Amino acid sequence: MTARQCASCTLCCKVLGIAALEKPIGAWCPHCRPGAGCAIYDDRPRECRGFICGWLRDERLGEEWYPKKSKIVLTYEQDRFVAHVDPGAPGAWKEEPYFSALHRMMLANLPAGKPVYVAIGRQHILLLPDRQQDLGLLDESDEVELAAVERPAGREYRVTIHRGVRAARPAP
Repeated sequence: MTARQCASCTLCCKVLGIAALEKPIGAWCPHCRPGAGCAIYDDRPRECRGFICGWLRDERLGEEWYPKKSKIVLTYEQDRFVAHVDPGAPGAWKEEPYFSALHRMMLANLPAGKPVYVAIGRQHILLLPDRQQDLGLLDESDEVELAAVERPAGREYRVTIHRGVRAARPAP
């Protein structure tokens, strides 16, 4: 963990859902004071207390990844990486240096079974070596199955979405 701090960044309070507060993905938390922080900081839900964005966690990410600047909150989950993009700047992930960095992250982690997703609200895009696969609107209960298929022309990835099969994830 680095000595970085959120400072005036509150983007996670917008792009992430907070089940304990029934706060939907992509909407500002009613307790957030953008640029100032949380009005219920001492009493905030456990899922907020346990959250640490990728920029705070990983000092290899430069200052350009500061969420307030990049408009992207990175999360490193057990089985995937997600770039949560501010719905107010939905194309931010396609800009440099973000797009190239996300592509490199995907190439490094996909063989180990950790795909990289871009989430703009509930809209999800799966990054693959040969394409960006638009998965449409996903819920927490949806599961994405990714299968590598060896073809004469090289490896292809087949994507299948199973709706409503994943158990709700416990709060951190």
